[in-house]
Amino acid sequence: MHTKPRRLKRARRTGPARAGLPPPVALARGPGWHDQLRATRRSALLLAWTLLCLPVQAVLVNLPGQAKVWFARLYWATFCQLLGVRVRVIGAEASDAGGPVVFVSNHSSWLDIAVLGGQLPACFVAKTDVASWPLVSTVARLGRTIFVTRLRHSAARERDAMRARIAAGDNLILFPEGTTSDGARVLPFRSALLSVAEGVKGLRVQPVSIVYDRLDGLPTRRGLRARFAYYGDHTIGPHFWRLAQGNAMRVSVVLHEPVDPSAFPDRKALSQALWAVVAAAAAELRQNRPAQPRRAVPPPATDSAAA
Repeated sequence: MHTKPRRLKRARRTGPARAGLPPPVALARGPGWHDQLRATRRSALLLAWTLLCLPVQAVLVNLPGQAKVWFARLYWATFCQLLGVRVRVIGAEASDAGGPVVFVSNHSSWLDIAVLGGQLPACFVAKTDVASWPLVSTVARLGRTIFVTRLRHSAARERDAMRARIAAGDNLILFPEGTTSDGARVLPFRSALLSVAEGVKGLRVQPVSIVYDRLDGLPTRRGLRARFAYYGDHTIGPHFWRLAQGNAMRVSVVLHEPVDPSAFPDRKALSQALWAVVAAAAAELRQNRPAQPRRAVPPPATDSAAA
């Protein structure tokens, strides 16, 4: 008598696999104790470094010469190192060739001040909001920051203050977007601040692109750019604490070719040409593509202008 072989029962598939979906992925956990420890250590080191440097800079700002400029540069460069941010610079700064320079950069974070301050021998032009930040305002004043309101009725006075600094031998760093972005784009440049470059003999303008392109040693994805970007309703304390927990962070700075502002028909054309150069290199860096210094080109002359 023949018996039919018993058919093995197939294991019943349930859940995502049965529905043709990939297996579930474990949710990302929040910062661990080692991240908190890293942030605590960095905060302590940064506070100690700042308290050590404040009295030194307070003396240097009252002395003639460039010591106050170079010490501020040392302070910010060390600040970035202690925070764990590696700075990669592409290109050369125009101030090495002599003559006053106005550096024009995109702006997405308060950290831009530390990054650019550690690389460029220049004073910042910042909104008056910074003057109310605890401790940061003290550091900014000792760094001889020029505070501006960007209001129409005070534009002439603020322009004259910036020109006085240039006449005294200082370079300036401007953020012509007028505010911070979310790090995913470069906002249009406002031309008002660039009035400082009009009619100043020998002055050059150098566009700068800055992008935070590495976090945990990997390219910074769009969803992680908020770790660096300081915009909207962010507050400085919590934002700093989250940033201080980061690991293997990198920022790339592209120093484009300097231009003569007198080669442009007006400051609006100058601001548009500078924006195009800064935005193009920033987009390449965000896409993890190699970026090289560019040159802002004046618009072609119209027939009426040529006549």
